[in-house]
Amino acid sequence: MHPESKLQLAQQEVLSRRHRFTRHAIKRMSERGISDEEVECATFDGLVIEQYPDDKYGPSFLLCGQTPGGRILHVQWGLTLPVKVITVYEPDPAEWTQNFTARKEK
Repeated sequence: MHPESKLQLAQQEVLSRRHRFTRHAIKRMSERGISDEEVECATFDGLVIEQYPDDKYGPSFLLCGQTPGGRILHVQWGLTLPVKVITVYEPDPAEWTQNFTARKEK
């Protein structure tokens, strides 16, 4: 599946209110003060930056998006239906390029 198709699937599921959040995502969002609405907004603003076709729970991808308040988020979406938010975090500038879309070389 093309990266844009993956993103469109996640966006459509958000619009249809069929998406889910894993326990891990809920825990991390709570710890990091990230709301459901921020995740959803970042998903509509997002760009697929990494793909994980062989992830242990099924294919997934990582997107980088921005909330209306300007917060940059990385959201990992699982593609098995219903699509799920696997984890969410604010990228660390020490690990990512300035636009947070590529990992820095170690």
